[in-house]
Amino acid sequence: MTSVLIVDDQPLQRYGFHLLLDSVPETDVVGEAAHGAEAVRKAAELRPDVVLMDVRMPGMDGIEATRRIVAAGGRSRILVLTTFDLDEYVHAAIRAGASGFLLKDARPEELLAGIRAVAVGDAVIAPALTRRLLDEFAQYVPSHRTEPSEDPRLTALTDREREILVAIGKGWTNGEIAARFVLSESTVKTHVGRVLTKIGARDRIQAVIFAYDHGLARPSVD
Repeated sequence: MTSVLIVDDQPLQRYGFHLLLDSVPETDVVGEAAHGAEAVRKAAELRPDVVLMDVRMPGMDGIEATRRIVAAGGRSRILVLTTFDLDEYVHAAIRAGASGFLLKDARPEELLAGIRAVAVGDAVIAPALTRRLLDEFAQYVPSHRTEPSEDPRLTALTDREREILVAIGKGWTNGEIAARFVLSESTVKTHVGRVLTKIGARDRIQAVIFAYDHGLARPSVD
């Protein structure tokens, strides 16, 4: 069973999420919070598997709450819920350590699937969607690097692992990577795991951000 902490300043929104999560046997709502400071406190107290995190809230917002929860080093993973008009906040939340994000108008089954994915350490957003959204976020991605930097984490990668990281940055699925490099999907999964470990990324989304920041991936110009 996956334990969940719901964070949103709107009581009706919290109630709706609670009803949905109570309707399935694999999730257990262990608490609710109406603002960021309360979320940080309850995450430390309740140690939920997943925190459903709103972004804009009075007082401490969801970005700062995410940063503090992740920095505390607990097991809780953050799933940000937002809307398309908050792109800059979403990008900041991912940088703060969120494991992914969904739109607040996502279908119930999408939200439940997202919670399951985050709980096991995966990214919520499908790679193809990650690529498209990161193209939209291009204005928020640092643009001062024109060539890949020689970060020690990059030099620790093997040639194959670096190729895999570039492919992740392009938004390729494991299946696409396997086909491109003539590998089995299980082998690709192993490589992806090693890449995440070496660059210190919590999940695939963090790896995409890392690839963008280090000049290994760039927004499309189509």
